[in-house]
Amino acid sequence: MNAKRHILQGDLVLTQGKLLMDEPMARYTSWRVGGTADKAYVPTGLEDVAAFLQSLDKNEPVHFIGLGSNLLVRDGGIRGTVILMHSALVDMGMVDNKLYAEAGVTCSKVAKFSAKQHRHGAEFLAGIPGTVGGALAMNAGCYGAETWDVVNKVMTVDRQGVIRSRNKSEYHVSYRHVEMPAEEWFLAAWFDLPEGDMNEAEQKIKALLAKRLATQPLNLPNAGSTFRNPEGDYAARLIEASGLKGYVMGGAQVSEKHANFIVNLGTATALDIELLIRHMQETVMNKFGIALQQEVRVIGEYA
Repeated sequence: MNAKRHILQGDLVLTQGKLLMDEPMARYTSWRVGGTADKAYVPTGLEDVAAFLQSLDKNEPVHFIGLGSNLLVRDGGIRGTVILMHSALVDMGMVDNKLYAEAGVTCSKVAKFSAKQHRHGAEFLAGIPGTVGGALAMNAGCYGAETWDVVNKVMTVDRQGVIRSRNKSEYHVSYRHVEMPAEEWFLAAWFDLPEGDMNEAEQKIKALLAKRLATQPLNLPNAGSTFRNPEGDYAARLIEASGLKGYVMGGAQVSEKHANFIVNLGTATALDIELLIRHMQETVMNKFGIALQQEVRVIGEYA
């Protein structure tokens, strides 16, 4: 493990990004709901993230957000600071025969870039509607493959602004879960992908995207899968078998296309969505005795 700290000039930590005050989080979440964050910061690069973290009060709450595609921000908003990674940390390339991608790069771009580099094994990432940082944090996956299957090592930053390189072996990874140090976030990853045929990889991506379009409600705001699949079963099957497909609460609906998706019909609040999540869990528990585990992360305060 390697670590480095951003250089200070005098007593000041120099930051170069853009600081936004009282920023509406609905702009940054795929459900298009949520209150305002006290502060939102758009960094200019890896070192700027470290510098900004050093500049914050040690008691300031911090949240990192990528595409906001697996996230529900409550209507009362977020006290503290949000660091917006998407469109900020977007470097990607081949380094020492590994595919290097920063946390703000979308998973679909990684998949397509990998194919053009005549690599295979990353095609599944085209089906994940998020960024590299989010995929690393939750071991995102689809169609039988998971992010950490192809990770070689990662770069992280902690609350004190220390940037580290960590090997895959330093993490305990399981289905949709990664154990990692508290108040440490992913900045980048190196992916180990074997050589392969570009056309074959591109065809796999094309087929995966077609399947996604045919089975998921991509025409309405959603956050992807709401629940993890229970061992040996599928959350969508349990929800549909509970009679909940198409169920509406306020402006939120259990998708008629895929029962493990909640869609915003246009007027949903975060509370509508959170109450619908609870109703789905309670209904499935009452009918099947199975506790559905949320895949979606919920942050912020109630209005």
